Amino acid sequence: MSTPNNRRPDLSIDGSRLRRRFEELNEIGATDRGGVNRPALSDANKETRDTLVTWFCDAGLDVRIDEMGNIFARREGTDDRAPVLAGSHVDSQYNGGRYDGVVGVLGALEVVETLDDAGVETYRPVEVVVWTNEEGVRFQPDMLGSGVYTGQFDREYAYDRTDKSGDRFGDELERIGYRGETACVADDPYCYFELHVEQGPYLSERDLSVGVVEGVYGFSWLNARFTGAADHAGPTPMHLRTDALVATADVIQAVRRLTAATGTDLVGTVGSVDVSPNSINVIPEEVELTLDLRSYDNGTVDDAVEQIEREMAWAGEREGADWDLEEIMRVDAMPFDEDCTATVEAAAEAVGAEYMRMVSGAGHDANYLNEICPTSMIFVPSEGGVSHTEDEYTEWEDVVVGTDVLLQAMLAKSEER
Repeated sequence: MSTPNNRRPDLSIDGSRLRRRFEELNEIGATDRGGVNRPALSDANKETRDTLVTWFCDAGLDVRIDEMGNIFARREGTDDRAPVLAGSHVDSQYNGGRYDGVVGVLGALEVVETLDDAGVETYRPVEVVVWTNEEGVRFQPDMLGSGVYTGQFDREYAYDRTDKSGDRFGDELERIGYRGETACVADDPYCYFELHVEQGPYLSERDLSVGVVEGVYGFSWLNARFTGAADHAGPTPMHLRTDALVATADVIQAVRRLTAATGTDLVGTVGSVDVSPNSINVIPEEVELTLDLRSYDNGTVDDAVEQIEREMAWAGEREGADWDLEEIMRVDAMPFDEDCTATVEAAAEAVGAEYMRMVSGAGHDANYLNEICPTSMIFVPSEGGVSHTEDEYTEWEDVVVGTDVLLQAMLAKSEER
């Protein structure tokens, strides 16, 4: 367990150095509206990786790259024990935000350099990690790098994922030079911390600098389809139509009604709709749609999936359309390790941060790391709750406070016997 003797409240990170690195890194793939465009394994993602590897080497860290392109940068301890890991990702959404993932990677590097500057030796090694394809925007599913590392996915399954252009993940990893030789297998880390922007409104609404994250929502991703009959939009009477888009609209409205009526933390989203033949004067014959249902209670997600199945059946019957529904991904709600979470909370108190305990509505690499080692997260505010867009913004003072919390948490765990 952690003790106050494991902390150095007098120690703090160099916010100016962190800011310089942040600005320099975000020149890569910068967009006109102030965001970044660095999807996984793109040329911009390669350049970002190259820059980080240079910085890791300049800091005297031992860098290794595994066969999924995950990057590990190790600072040795006085004893060769299981390391304390911290990091995040640097792939982005298409035209995404500058903070998402980046603050976790650069924050962990800043922790290492702060320890070096102060001449602090840690009992355990500490490692900065950069995970591959966290966003899942180019290659689905998301969190492929950490997923293979923790045994959630097979390596060949990951290599065979393709983007919309048909490019294979494995081929693109080879193309950018980041298919490493180290096996992508977890090497028994002691614990894992991830600093990240909240991607929600709660810290911003309460004017707090830090979220101590207790766990992550579970979710179900569903792929649905309605099949009706195409016909001319003019001469076909309304009572003779089998309109797949009308049935789809019923389900979309049902999702909003369901989330409003349950009295739980359930959230639901219809994120994509593909209409065929998608012509102004043809009745839609087929519609494919995706649904995302989330809650911190697994039973609530189960109930919501069952209700959506009923809504699909009712909508299909009303319109005379065939339908099918498939769950394409399911992740259970996951509490983080209480000792790691308490370590983060004590670190927040040590640096005088205004904080709250909370859960995350979004998934992170920490989800999978929590399966193999004690894990927790540190959130800093997303102004107005905005994320995954170019408008994403976090006050720099909050980034500095969050990184100071990361420093104290990593230092505490790195001294544990």
